[in-house]
Amino acid sequence: MSTSILSSADEATISKVCETYSLKPTQFHALHSRSAAAKATAYCPYSRFRVGCSILTENDQHIDGANVENAAYPVGTCAERVAFGKAVTEGHRKFKAVAVATDISPPASPCGMCRQFIREFCELQTPIFMFDKDGNFVVMRLEQLLPLSFGPEALPPPGSLPARG
Repeated sequence: MSTSILSSADEATISKVCETYSLKPTQFHALHSRSAAAKATAYCPYSRFRVGCSILTENDQHIDGANVENAAYPVGTCAERVAFGKAVTEGHRKFKAVAVATDISPPASPCGMCRQFIREFCELQTPIFMFDKDGNFVVMRLEQLLPLSFGPEALPPPGSLPARG
């Protein structure tokens, strides 16, 4: 799929996107509505930039999150990391798709830190849906958002390094 902005009102386009990414239209619509709804739970008194995220697990559960800021401004947590933190601590390790929604247009992509965080838990082929304030969207695979990425498979297995003497 192209990285052009697509309309969520165009069901033919949505069907084609779903076919490309092995999703059902109902899953697409749930990712959209849940990520948009998650924005309402954001705590962002400093940036006033709400972000909502919904993750679809391998067993068709949704885990949602929103950004949470604090007075030590750069120490806030992005919606994607909130959602993945919840998912991982609830025992989920495999994911089908990620959706992010913001109040701006065009759609915003996950920040660099979140891209790397998503990389820890998602396959490079995982679709990342980015929705704007009007429901229009862009979808890209993780490998497109984070080319030449560094993932857990690049690290040596535990215990494989020689002991320091």
